[in-house]
Amino acid sequence: MNFLNTFRGRLLLVFAVLLIATLAVQYYLNIQNERENGERRERVEKALVTGITLGIVSISSNDRLIQLKEKSSKFQEHSNRIADIFVIDYQWQVYDSLNDQYNPKEFTDGTTKYLKLGELPNLPPLPDDVELTAEERAKFPVSAENAPGDVHGETHPVPVQTDEGRYIVLVVLRSERGGVIQRAALPLLYTLAVMLASTLAGVFLVWRFTQPIKNLADAARRVAHGDLSVRLTDAERTDEIGRLAARFNEMTANLEKTRQLEQQLQQAEKSAVVGRLGSAIAHEIRNPLNYINLTLDHLRAKFAPAEEPERETFERLTAQLKKEVGRINGQITDFLRYSRPVKLNLQPVNIRGVIEDSMRIVQAQAEEQNVTISIIERENALQVFGDSENLRSVFNNLFLNAAQAMSEGGALKVTISNADDAAQIEVADTGGGIPPENLDKIFEPYFSTKETGTGLGLAIVKKIVEDHNGTIEVASKLNEGTVFTVILPTVKK
Repeated sequence: MNFLNTFRGRLLLVFAVLLIATLAVQYYLNIQNERENGERRERVEKALVTGITLGIVSISSNDRLIQLKEKSSKFQEHSNRIADIFVIDYQWQVYDSLNDQYNPKEFTDGTTKYLKLGELPNLPPLPDDVELTAEERAKFPVSAENAPGDVHGETHPVPVQTDEGRYIVLVVLRSERGGVIQRAALPLLYTLAVMLASTLAGVFLVWRFTQPIKNLADAARRVAHGDLSVRLTDAERTDEIGRLAARFNEMTANLEKTRQLEQQLQQAEKSAVVGRLGSAIAHEIRNPLNYINLTLDHLRAKFAPAEEPERETFERLTAQLKKEVGRINGQITDFLRYSRPVKLNLQPVNIRGVIEDSMRIVQAQAEEQNVTISIIERENALQVFGDSENLRSVFNNLFLNAAQAMSEGGALKVTISNADDAAQIEVADTGGGIPPENLDKIFEPYFSTKETGTGLGLAIVKKIVEDHNGTIEVASKLNEGTVFTVILPTVKK
């Protein structure tokens, strides 16, 4: 089996894809960070150059930084990064600043007051590589809380040698606070996306793997309770679960066939036992019945009363006795026919001729009950491959049942037609119909709704039809009638 069609193969493939995706994301983030760091350094350098340039111009000219920033297009370009520019003279006084509150104050008496560097508020931290001595670095008012790289920015001092002495240009740069947060959050977002994709893929694989197992557990529980008709739909999958489901379906199908064979075997054994027992009992019963029947004939012939009223009563009673003896003998015959294997003499038979022979049995009863009989043949001279005597027994039972169902009159219609190279015979009556709860039972042996019935008539009909490789079905509606449909294979020409 193809490895990628297995659950293990697909799981490894997903993990490999996720690993490659994670490495690709990290590689992409590293490239982006390098690019952004380079761009950020370039912006810092340009802003720093602009600030230093303005500070040097302020030292060498009479213009103040406040005036110079208005004239400089470069400053406008980097104004969001430059927080302030201080020019510190050789006496560590603030010579110039972008913020007017730090600039020198001239009084009316002609004196000027300078702000000392130490009097400035805490500045952002100094870089580690500034060209300052330890004594000069100590003069800067840098807060101890401000560590290098603090988000508030950096202070860049640039010494400038003049004729008057050493000046220092301080350029205070703001840090990109929003950019730092974004740069810190972006890798987290990408990592979260990869983890989310991994989780979703894992959940999907786990569900796809565990759901069929749940279905299998439910199916196994149903099988344990005796339902062997259950089948798993996961057998169409190409992975291990599909193979397991296919094997499970094969197992239940074999178990179902085994159960059916066991039931058939039990039924056959039961029928064999009943047949042997019935044959013995029938033999023992028929001998007394034959004696009773012969004795009745002898009594009617030798001991009939001479007077007419007594003779009529004697004849009526003996006739009833012979009728009951015949009924018992017929029931024994039906029992033996059902319990013994049927030996068929199969040959081409004209099905209409068989039906017409059987119809003569009920013609007299039909006339008495005002039942009309009709035979409709849609195909001429249909021949079936069967045993005429057994087929006649089939239609005898069906016609007698139909006549008994129409004691107050009605119509018995037999329709013969060809259906897919088979003879279809419909026996329809307009009797009271069969209750729906009895429809599934009428072909069962010993089931009867008649007080004197054995319940073997329709069971024998079904057995004979099936022995002819045919089928029989019934449809009925209460107070409307019943239709029996017999389908028998026709002779192939």
